[in-house]
Amino acid sequence: MRRLLLALGLVAACVALSAAPAQACVGLDCDEPAVTTGPGSLTASYLGQAPGGAWFASTSAPLEHPYTYRLSRPCVINDRETGACQPSDFRTCPAPPGRVVQDLVPEQRRLALSGPDGTTVTQDGFPTGGAPVGTPVGPWITGNRACIDVTALNPPPSPDEVFRFFQTLPLPQLATRQQPPGDALVGLPVIFFTDSPTTQTFTVDIRGFTVTITAGATAFTWHTGDGTDLTTTDPGAPYPDHTVTHDYRSGTYTASLTTTWGATFSVDGGASVEVPGTTTTEGPPVTFDVLQARSVLTNPFD
Repeated sequence: MRRLLLALGLVAACVALSAAPAQACVGLDCDEPAVTTGPGSLTASYLGQAPGGAWFASTSAPLEHPYTYRLSRPCVINDRETGACQPSDFRTCPAPPGRVVQDLVPEQRRLALSGPDGTTVTQDGFPTGGAPVGTPVGPWITGNRACIDVTALNPPPSPDEVFRFFQTLPLPQLATRQQPPGDALVGLPVIFFTDSPTTQTFTVDIRGFTVTITAGATAFTWHTGDGTDLTTTDPGAPYPDHTVTHDYRSGTYTASLTTTWGATFSVDGGASVEVPGTTTTEGPPVTFDVLQARSVLTNPFD
């Protein structure tokens, strides 16, 4: 039974997953780069594969399992010194409701197992140097990048997980203001602006972690009502500081504003990180008439 458990553990450990920069393990012939632990890694006792092929990590393992594991973002693997991850380094993995599935590179390290006459050994014969049972020995062995279910490890919320929450937040629906108020005149540009708040902070609970999301408007798309869209990076301003204007022919028009929101977030008061994505809100429309002014001659003595 012990041999079977060890063999199953080895199969789970030497992961031949989706294509990645790291080398795959084949049997016992694994690439063994000597690396040090970098920031952003999760520790696991077991890495396995469900019957449907999905990978999962666990905090528990069979008795005297031959490996321990750490799971790191690909950018952490590429830069052990800084772990300098950018939003583009994160790939979204499909996740069932209530599960946390992340794009990670798994690594394994041998553990000392009990041997004959009180000695310790490793599964593949790598020397333990007399290390006690359960002690990690030798270098880390890098596997291939994959989507791995890490729910059991309860990791801090990842950027893509926070993004899913960000998309559901009740962000402000910015109202469209125009000058002149009410009806406008042909030949007199209509000024658009919004005086609604363009930043808002939310505090949410994600799996027991306190996550602070600071949202800010990054772009404004003004739908003028005559088929023209004006996109700006500022919310406009009333006269005389106006920056967004549009000329109309006579008629009745309905204008509205689409606001694009970006955000940063922090977990439990930590450093702020950019949310990898944007979302939009639609503001309430405003309808107004544009009138044609006509000159009329009058007798000032009448």
